[in-house]
Amino acid sequence: MAKKSKITEPTQIEQNVGEILSKTDKFIESHLKQIITVVGVVIILIIAIISIRHTYYIPKEKEAQSLLFQGERYFASQQWDFALNGDTLSYAGFLDVVDNYGFTKSGNLAKAYSGICYYHLGDYESALKYLEGYKQKDKILASTVTGLIGDTYAQMEQTDKAISHFKKAASMANSASISPVYLKKMAIAYESQNKYNDALDAYNTIKTKYPESQEAESIEKYIVRAKSFIK
Repeated sequence: MAKKSKITEPTQIEQNVGEILSKTDKFIESHLKQIITVVGVVIILIIAIISIRHTYYIPKEKEAQSLLFQGERYFASQQWDFALNGDTLSYAGFLDVVDNYGFTKSGNLAKAYSGICYYHLGDYESALKYLEGYKQKDKILASTVTGLIGDTYAQMEQTDKAISHFKKAASMANSASISPVYLKKMAIAYESQNKYNDALDAYNTIKTKYPESQEAESIEKYIVRAKSFIK
């Protein structure tokens, strides 16, 4: 004799899922036109972005790269004014690259170059403006610019801000070749404020954390000097 199949009632969870799916179907049916419109708008925006990138952004990036290359030659030979403002021939200057191509990667890099040029020309306010406008995800480049901002504040005798940026640069880089440089600058800045305990901490960090660095080779004399001022 064949067994009768047992019909099971749906569980509460299954009932809830069924209700949710039913409501979802009804929502889609009642809002189908709006959904299609939204999807269409998104597709159009994606196409527009891709088109702008290929017809506008990429060509502008190439133009900026070409101008930047010319400026880098003046920069490498420390002709800061020519690098910054251009020559009388075909090169317009880093400032022109920033103004006309600032939205590109090369335009962003031109901000850093401009800041460095202004620093060497002694215009520290302008140096800060362009250095602080530079955005970079690469931690080494970003830390180097941050450290130079610290140097700029030091030149402006704003020691607290200089120390803050030296500390940030050292931490950001987390590099045996870069971090000790800024730790030492930070320590010397602390000494200028007679904060010898803080200076000693920075010197000891170089000694213990970066013993193979160039700064560590002569760090002992700085440690001794800082200790001599601590009562």
